Amino acid sequence: MTSEDLSANELPASNSLANRYGGKKRGLTRTSKRNIVIVALVLGIVFAAWVATSSAQAPVTFKDIGYSTVDGTQAEVDYQVTKYPGATAKCAVKAMDSKFAVVGWKVVEIGPNEPKDSADGGNTTAQRTVLRTESPAVAGVVDNCWIVDSGK
Repeated sequence: MTSEDLSANELPASNSLANRYGGKKRGLTRTSKRNIVIVALVLGIVFAAWVATSSAQAPVTFKDIGYSTVDGTQAEVDYQVTKYPGATAKCAVKAMDSKFAVVGWKVVEIGPNEPKDSADGGNTTAQRTVLRTESPAVAGVVDNCWIVDSGK
């Protein structure tokens, strides 16, 4: 008795691959493409609105003027803060030692200014912050400034 050759009954290679891995993928429908374009446009508009409103908020800038070491436990940092006169800002001021390790740190609140307070209509104010230090400081700088929300 002879057995039948099973290899002759096998499906062609393209059919067997389709059975194993699935058939050809269909492309996106016209509705799907349109929905993707609409979502991309909406996201673009939202991003543009976010950029426009975030840059419209009152910015705050600072400039280090100098520092002095009173003694081994105290340093003074002089700086200028420029902001909208009606805004309240906070600045983080730090003193550092010779290895740039922070030896003194303080967050200072700078309230609203009167337009007559400075030559530029109250935008820029000079500040001096006294920091207590844990060891002698060789530098004093403003680390960062930010506008405080009026709702808080």
